Amino acid sequence: MGKELPVPEELLLRMRRAKVYERDLLERFIRGSGPGGQKINKTSSCVQLKHITTGIEVKCQESRSLMANRIQARNLICSILEDRERKRKDRRRSDMEKTRRKNRQPSKRQKRLNVANKRKHGVKKRMRKSPKMENE
Repeated sequence: MGKELPVPEELLLRMRRAKVYERDLLERFIRGSGPGGQKINKTSSCVQLKHITTGIEVKCQESRSLMANRIQARNLICSILEDRERKRKDRRRSDMEKTRRKNRQPSKRQKRLNVANKRKHGVKKRMRKSPKMENE
């Protein structure tokens, strides 16, 4: 790990809600890439952060400041985990809704339509039979 990070209070609360702990983070500082010339080639301002328990890996090089990138990387990890949790809850809610719709009783109108459709189908099947000769 690097120096002790002065993390803003709101980020600490967000990390706690997303169950992201500093002990689960593996942090590396690497040289950035892209435009910037000599300055970007000399300093290690890019932060690579890995959340060990989930395997999520984030690389942040949004600002020239190492500390700002460290905070931003933690924000990104929290965003990804919150998004996963939200999708999981939505999926579970939609599954519950689906089973509720599947198990509910049909309305009176739907019952009448079902009976009418069955009668129509019966008529179709009777029409397929060979005609009976009455005069034989």
